[in-house]
Amino acid sequence: MLLEVVRSKLRTKRYSLRTEQAYVGWIRRFVEANAWRHPRKLGGVEVEAFLSALAVQGHVSASTQNQALSALLFLYREVLEVELPWMQTIVRAKKQRRLPTVLSVDEVRRLLAALDGRHWLIASLLYGTGMRLMECLRLRVKDVDFSRKEILVRNGKGGKDRRTMLPLSLMDPLRREVERVRALHEQDVSAGYGTTPLPDALERKYPGAGRDFGWQFMFPALQRSVDPRTGREHRHHVDDAVMARALKRAREQAGITKLLGAHTLRHSFATHLLESGYDIRTIQELLGHKDISTTQIYTHVLNRGGQGVRSPLDA
Repeated sequence: MLLEVVRSKLRTKRYSLRTEQAYVGWIRRFVEANAWRHPRKLGGVEVEAFLSALAVQGHVSASTQNQALSALLFLYREVLEVELPWMQTIVRAKKQRRLPTVLSVDEVRRLLAALDGRHWLIASLLYGTGMRLMECLRLRVKDVDFSRKEILVRNGKGGKDRRTMLPLSLMDPLRREVERVRALHEQDVSAGYGTTPLPDALERKYPGAGRDFGWQFMFPALQRSVDPRTGREHRHHVDDAVMARALKRAREQAGITKLLGAHTLRHSFATHLLESGYDIRTIQELLGHKDISTTQIYTHVLNRGGQGVRSPLDA
């Protein structure tokens, strides 16, 4: 019952499905760790002990511990309406600052050459625009503006919209993809389906908008699936796990030893723009970073040796 109330509150506040799953998972683990006692009978002491155990016994990262803390704060503040005292004794997981993995231009070329079809197109968009994987997969047909040669990224990290460039080399492949989506959508409509899940309250405000072609996902899944929130059958976007497997196969085929994922292409996008002399604030806008300090990490991975200093050995 408690977890159902938590889910309901999360959906009322329009949290994403992934956040809902993560929060519910942490709350279940917290209750389990305290012998299934109701959280109302627990408090700051138990929360501190649980979070400290994650760091000390579980050796979790700082971001994982922060996610668990956010889930428990949501439980007490938003669901139980209990304000926990400020927790001073939590053992915090040490936050490590790691440099991102960046591919060379040649490695990017080899990786893309090992992909084909929609996998190639999605990876090319990630590298060519700097989008995050889920931002790319959640693109709607109407968000790709061929006339202005730009892509509108909606509801990015932090709930912000932004615009990024549409690579000229991808104009024709994307047009062909639009036509493929159109044919698939027409098949769904003729079969009695054809609606797509809409963000926020748009479905209530515009009841027929979900059937509009412009709202269809740019990269729809091959099969329709049931929305876990509404119970309705839709054609959702491609699963991110599918793309992860495709990149892994391509990395092995291309003979790249660096461990990489979809986000590596975003890191490579930013680094290669900096290497080409583009202004860091322009790159900040393209990436959608709130703080310039987040973008500045790419200045430390430029292909210029130790901050552009020439080694005396090479002299």
